[in-house]
Amino acid sequence: MTSSGTVATPVDVGEETPYVGAKAGRGRKHDPGAKSPVWVRIVLAIICLLWIIPTFGLAVTSFRNQDAATNSGWWTSLSPSHITQFTLQNYGDIFQKASMGEAFVNSLAISVPATIIPILIAAFAAYAFTFMSFPGRDILLILIVALLVVPTQVALVPLLKIYGQLGISGTFLAIWLAHIGFGMSLAVYLIRNYMATLPKEVIESAKIDGASHFQTFWRLIVPMSTPALASFAIFQFLWVWNDLLNALIFIGPGPNQPLTVALVSLLGQQGQGWQLLTAGGLFTMILPIIVFLSLQRYFVRGLTAGSVKG
Repeated sequence: MTSSGTVATPVDVGEETPYVGAKAGRGRKHDPGAKSPVWVRIVLAIICLLWIIPTFGLAVTSFRNQDAATNSGWWTSLSPSHITQFTLQNYGDIFQKASMGEAFVNSLAISVPATIIPILIAAFAAYAFTFMSFPGRDILLILIVALLVVPTQVALVPLLKIYGQLGISGTFLAIWLAHIGFGMSLAVYLIRNYMATLPKEVIESAKIDGASHFQTFWRLIVPMSTPALASFAIFQFLWVWNDLLNALIFIGPGPNQPLTVALVSLLGQQGQGWQLLTAGGLFTMILPIIVFLSLQRYFVRGLTAGSVKG
């Protein structure tokens, strides 16, 4: 009973009172479990089909004989009456004519160091730009990020001349140095943005405990930065694995040629040999797909790090 004679209605503290007013919508959070609109599903389905259909056509052509692949489209072989067009000889020919097995090992020898080395160097640099103070830090970071707008093609001729003077043209070292230099700016940018989102309290606690910068970096920052490192590893590995321009310039045809250069040799001068080219292309796709599927859970986390505050 209140002083005015009205009876006070008890409030159930267990119930959450809805927030009514102009700001009610601002406090609502997006429900991850909510179903997406129909138009979103339709757009995603169309995008998936645009990617799957050419890939499926590539796979079908890789199993067709030369006459069928040259004279008709791959969709014509989907009927049961054309089952005789399919053969496994194309995959045997690519290993004999283009030495795809040796080229596969060469691509691994090029891609793995050209992916791991930039990650290590960029991780050290990102740690310094994020958690260490030194004169000109911000200016140096801006200069490194500004290199992202410089086309890599402008450096090909100078690098080729330098490699010729050093006598390393056509070696793995030449292509390693090229890919490391071309990928360093993006690596520093992505990893530094992610490290900037890490809690500073962890670093301060490590300093209080007497940990050095190397111990803090290796035992704390690297495990916590796994999403950023994995996302850049995907980018760098796919770029190096599928690269043709740098491989032709710094390696070229020969005993050290990677898969991309070996694929070019499968196509005849008159445009013949599509069945071999598709078989080789499908063979080169296997490892990148495995790498992407293995690291995809880190992909979005690494790319969106630092993009939103709060």
